[in-house]
Amino acid sequence: METETKKRTIEDVVREYATPLSIIGAAVVIAVSLSANPAPKVSADSLQESVLPSSGVTLPIAWGDLGAKLVEVGAIDQVKLEALYKDRGGFPDEYKKMLEKNMNEKIVITSWNAGYLLNLFWALGLANKNVILEEKSEMMNPAYGGAGNFASTGGWTLARGDAMSHYNMHALVTLTVEQQDLVDRVSRNIYRPCCGNSTHFPDCNHGMAMLGLLELMASQGVGEQDMYKTALAVNSYWFPETYLTIAAYMQQKGVDWKNVSAQEMLSANYSSSSGYQDISSKVTQPPQGTGGGGCSA
Repeated sequence: METETKKRTIEDVVREYATPLSIIGAAVVIAVSLSANPAPKVSADSLQESVLPSSGVTLPIAWGDLGAKLVEVGAIDQVKLEALYKDRGGFPDEYKKMLEKNMNEKIVITSWNAGYLLNLFWALGLANKNVILEEKSEMMNPAYGGAGNFASTGGWTLARGDAMSHYNMHALVTLTVEQQDLVDRVSRNIYRPCCGNSTHFPDCNHGMAMLGLLELMASQGVGEQDMYKTALAVNSYWFPETYLTIAAYMQQKGVDWKNVSAQEMLSANYSSSSGYQDISSKVTQPPQGTGGGGCSA
């Protein structure tokens, strides 16, 4: 979706992340793929657990007061957010706590809460002031008709007022020169399978959310390689079938998922839409179905 300007609603985005059944289905199909390949065998359950740990992955960040600040400045309308999730089965205390002050517990991403964290990080990436959002050849390129036409901006309907009234407007996460350079460098190396763009061009919800997460990690002193490792874990929960397929491919090559290079797996050769399509074509029987991760309705 390099130049896609189609807007989508938050309901469209959230709908894509109710994926536990699709994850199970992907694992079953991968089991067929692995059993048909002469590489060292690994069970589907074992592969799934290595890519998508059932206990989740602890993120190396403190959320603190960010949720409360996003609500305070209006980047998140708490009434809209709670109403949305109540319509979809409830708004648990865990979700509510992330909108309050002093949320000091470590964040653990799981298959269950991945969609909610996507939305929080999305709001952060969109609202936080950062020079990446001012890039004239990407988000602010006049050829695209303005930054407000992208899915990452036009699709965010849970703000008070128009999303663009919050775009790049709030100093929520302040970075030093060195930290900004780190975010700039890492963001250029992290791709997403819904399109061909890196996080440095956050034109969809996943890119904007990943940008927010990178900013937060850099501000809290997380090192470059740990940023890649965390980004891979998070991307895996956001795009479960994609990374189960990539893990199956690596297994065919005799490489366990725990031994892969996170930076390499996030590169355009694996994680961009074209890169993933190429990898998928090399897996005996890649997963099929709705695994989440698309950038259009």
